[in-house]
Amino acid sequence: MSIEESILGIEKNLNNNVKLIAVSKTRNIDEMEHAYEVGVRDFGENKVQELINKTEKFHKDVRWHFIGHLQRNKVKYIVGKVDLIQSLDSVRLLNEIEKRYGKENLIANMLIEINIGREENKSGIYEEELQDLLQACEKCKNVKIKGLMCIIPKGTNEQCKHYFKKAKLIFDKLKEKSYQNISMDILSMGMSGDYKIAVEEGSNMVRVGQGIFGPRKYK
Repeated sequence: MSIEESILGIEKNLNNNVKLIAVSKTRNIDEMEHAYEVGVRDFGENKVQELINKTEKFHKDVRWHFIGHLQRNKVKYIVGKVDLIQSLDSVRLLNEIEKRYGKENLIANMLIEINIGREENKSGIYEEELQDLLQACEKCKNVKIKGLMCIIPKGTNEQCKHYFKKAKLIFDKLKEKSYQNISMDILSMGMSGDYKIAVEEGSNMVRVGQGIFGPRKYK
């Protein structure tokens, strides 16, 4: 199946209110061009250097999403280049982003990444750490929190549903509250293997890589 056919097939499974992010990590510009030609304008990267290289070479109307673990010493490189940082996972990272974006008088739009499956090998905060991070976000001038992101553990459809439901519950509870600098507009969950279940459970942003481009090619 071609990249174009894959995208059109995925879009048939998405409601109008669900945004598709084409995860383009390890993919070349030619492959990304196929996605662009079908109308995809949101691309996700998880390595800072790769993101910067692509922003210089690819279409200027593209919205870039940083979806990987962001190291504090790399924040300075992505200021002004990313539309949405989807992986805020600590107060220390928040403070670095606030400082770097403040210097340029820019706003960083971000999602808080929740480690919903409490997996030690994954980034993201645990649910009980959320309030401290939200309170720190409220004090910021150059950060706007737009919602939540999660990567769930691999498992059966029922297990996937369980974690997606759990994330949606947290999202809905936060949506009812009133915070400074924080709105619950985006719930980014669901990837190539489970995006259909994620959408059923309330996701409005899915991050699909292999489902669009085929098996990943690592150098």
